[in-house]
Amino acid sequence: MIKDKMNKKTRARILVVDDELSMREFLEVMLNQEGYDVIFAENGTLAIKILSNKNFDLLLCDIRLGDITGLDVLKAAKKYNHDIVVIMISAYSTTELAVEAMNQGAFDFVPKPFDNNELKFTIKKALELKQSGMTDELNPDKSHSNVLHFGRIIGNSPGMANIYDMINQIAGTKTNVLISGESGTGKELIARAIHDVSDRRDHPFVVVNCGGIPENLIESEFFGHIKGSFTGAFCDKKGLFESAHEGTIFLDEIGELSPMLQVKLLRVIQEMLVKPVGSTNEIAVDVRIISATNKKLEQEVITGNFREDLFFRLNVIPIKVPPLRDRKGDIKLLANHFVEKYSKIMNKDISKLSSYALDFLNKYSFPGNVRELENLIARSVALSSTNIILPGSLTISIHKKRRWIEGVKGNRFDTDDVEQGVDLDRILSAIEQAYIQKALKISKGNKSRAADLLGITLRSIRYRIGKWKDNKFIRD
Repeated sequence: MIKDKMNKKTRARILVVDDELSMREFLEVMLNQEGYDVIFAENGTLAIKILSNKNFDLLLCDIRLGDITGLDVLKAAKKYNHDIVVIMISAYSTTELAVEAMNQGAFDFVPKPFDNNELKFTIKKALELKQSGMTDELNPDKSHSNVLHFGRIIGNSPGMANIYDMINQIAGTKTNVLISGESGTGKELIARAIHDVSDRRDHPFVVVNCGGIPENLIESEFFGHIKGSFTGAFCDKKGLFESAHEGTIFLDEIGELSPMLQVKLLRVIQEMLVKPVGSTNEIAVDVRIISATNKKLEQEVITGNFREDLFFRLNVIPIKVPPLRDRKGDIKLLANHFVEKYSKIMNKDISKLSSYALDFLNKYSFPGNVRELENLIARSVALSSTNIILPGSLTISIHKKRRWIEGVKGNRFDTDDVEQGVDLDRILSAIEQAYIQKALKISKGNKSRAADLLGITLRSIRYRIGKWKDNKFIRD
């Protein structure tokens, strides 16, 4: 008994408000089993009275109560204790209700009937955030003071923190840097950050896309040319290396350089001299070279596609940028940043993403990395009709959708019978059931994994499976 009282002092305190006795009894058993200290109220008026006298860590409140609404209880709860975590539940869930509840400060909105494990996970996640002091996660009106910025780079993950340390260490040197990583990871932002904190910050930062310049023009673009040196050279032109004098030149997609340009670039790095096309005179330049690639240049060296001596000249300081799937902790920071950015650009009042939308993002692999996330949020902001990004506003990868569409087409559904009339609901239900059954088979019955394969939420797949029982077109 004494031990139990001691444990209660450390247990999270939860107030449950629901006008259904059966629901209160069910939640009492479930939450007590999870180790929470639970108090119940059968109506909103009593709940507000309790909230005015006692502090709670979390409020679990139904929307429809016998006297006042759950939103009234939510407002009162935030008035008495701004840091209380609030989760709303309702059998009458709509997008408008979810948006209103979250605008009032609710952490999440869970529709009835809810999955027990999903509700327990939501409560646990919310309480962990509160205990860790990350109140900006729970209260959208607070600033994101824990977001770590480095110039235009955003991220708190260990991998990004190591990159920030590296930037500070090498910024004051002239040493060449090779940034490697998948497309869309932000290699140019890192190059700009190095330049911006260096002694060269007041001089040019010149970006060169080595894969985007036609082969017959790239030498002229790099080193310049003199008038009459080739057809179309109507005047002298300064090259990009000369334009970057005393500053930084960023050679993106360095692995795309032709063998001939690799030789010429090697000499520039060694001598810091450039010779314009058609000229016999060399021009001295003072530039720092930062290169980037999404290729494995070591492998390119082994296969003979990239010069070994040039590789060593460029790869004095290597920086490896982790893909977004390896820095999951940064997804929310980046997503919220892009929501704020594109809300301003599009003049829309969108405050944040819902926790279920963030859960969707965290489960996605993002093959296009940060660039894909930015494009996804930009589309979602443009298409959203509410001031909170909900899961339905997020659009799945175009490539992933294309594969699904091609799979459906592979079944060669006959559309010729439309002229005689068809039952479209039955057809669409059959397609949906076929895909879900296939996903469940692949995942060996694991609904969470099946939902990931289909690009939908766990709640969504449970809803779709459940509705088959009432669907006259589909057998259970």
